Amino acid sequence: MTVAIEVAGVTVRYGDVVALDNVSLAVEPGRVTGLIGMNGSGKSTLFRAVMGLVRPDRGRVLLDGADPVRARRRGAVGYVPQSEDVDWSFPVAVRDVVMMGRYGHQGATRRARPADHAAVEEALERVELSAYAERQIGQLSGGQKKRAFVARGIAQGAGVILLDEPFAGVDKRSEATIVRLLRELAADGRTILVSTHDLHALPQLADEAVLLLRKVLFHGSVADALSAENLALAFGLDVLDQNSAA
Repeated sequence: MTVAIEVAGVTVRYGDVVALDNVSLAVEPGRVTGLIGMNGSGKSTLFRAVMGLVRPDRGRVLLDGADPVRARRRGAVGYVPQSEDVDWSFPVAVRDVVMMGRYGHQGATRRARPADHAAVEEALERVELSAYAERQIGQLSGGQKKRAFVARGIAQGAGVILLDEPFAGVDKRSEATIVRLLRELAADGRTILVSTHDLHALPQLADEAVLLLRKVLFHGSVADALSAENLALAFGLDVLDQNSAA
């Protein structure tokens, strides 16, 4: 089995706090994997470990068999952040945000070449933002902002794309557009890891799901992940009670 994301026995501590406890996970290329867990479950730490931004106290992470820091430097991993992690007032146009994905291809000068411009225009067209290319990034709607960062990952040529809560603050139409886009990227052979609280979108979005609570509680089919019993493990018994009352 080819593995795009390999997390093997990873433990991460912040002082006395254990954020991840012996987490192991293997994600194949060409699939969308949903990462599910409550706030504080370790999802953000796992993303940071996959991107090489945090060094595990124990265990290892590999992206296509390579160290994640090296993979990130060569543009093999793209990231779509949560909205609150971005300064939307920064005076940068949508096209410039997407061009940032090409920096790893431009060398120290960061001088855009014809191939970079072509990659950016293709990515903008794919996410249906060509008409907004010159607009300041903060002027976009919630869904358009998310698509702009997906375009950055496409232009970058990233084989692995991580999305942190892409449906937060997004209307249903934009949600459907993002789901369709991620499914198309997976069909192209890219590996998509999505952290989300939106359980309703999961069946249409993901091929598989991971339930995380500092440890991997479950990794398998979406249908099994959304069972009352598994959700109760990840979120607490109140989920089981609500499903029983429905």
